[in-house]
Amino acid sequence: MGSMHFDRMRFVIADDNAHMRRIIRAILHSLGAREIHEAEDGAVALEMIENQQPDILITDWVMPVIDGIELVQFIRNPKGRCPFLPIIMLTGHTEKRRIQEARDAGVTEFLAKPISATSLYERIISVVEMPRPFVKAKGYFGPCRRRQVKNHKGQNRREKDNVIIDDGEDAHTQIMV
Repeated sequence: MGSMHFDRMRFVIADDNAHMRRIIRAILHSLGAREIHEAEDGAVALEMIENQQPDILITDWVMPVIDGIELVQFIRNPKGRCPFLPIIMLTGHTEKRRIQEARDAGVTEFLAKPISATSLYERIISVVEMPRPFVKAKGYFGPCRRRQVKNHKGQNRREKDNVIIDDGEDAHTQIMV
């Protein structure tokens, strides 16, 4: 399934269902991942993220203590330790309004349950090889929510508003909207 070095990546899986965590762990192991941390709720996941500094978070939506959306909102705090962390949300809640809510909270990729190894692999490849620029706007900080590429004729009115965020490690593009 490709040439990505999963053995060099750190993952945190947040899901209150132990069986689902085992399935995700097995898929990640089959892809070559070795450093995988599991959390049974959003509060434990938040602590793990602070301590482990993972490369990717895979989270469920519905969990006790702190649910997946609240977890994303905590992580996307621009003054936090890892606001640029790629987040893949897994859920059985696939209504359009739920997908939009996850997007508006700052989820990087969305994956409907039941999942397959291929679909999880594709989302991981997407967040690593095709990262979206981050946007800081009133009431939102996270990956650009625009998913469609449209051919625009004329001047790009936002081009002058592009700035770079330097978080001390890697620089990230910020588009002001």
